[in-house]
Amino acid sequence: MDNTMNDGTWRKSSLSNPNGACVEVRQTESGGVEIRDTKNRDLSAHSYTRREWEAFIGGAKNGEFDLA
Repeated sequence: MDNTMNDGTWRKSSLSNPNGACVEVRQTESGGVEIRDTKNRDLSAHSYTRREWEAFIGGAKNGEFDLA
């Protein structure tokens, strides 16, 4: 995981929709990852362990979630 996420700051892609319809991600103090919807930041974030997050990112990079 990129060390720039280690400060707990919420981050979103620089390619995200300008109207705010995207998700944000941050690393937790325990090394896990939280994801939230930018349209409603008051809702609880989804939490994942570091291992779960790395498996998801690996799958995305390998095309496991491609619809076509």
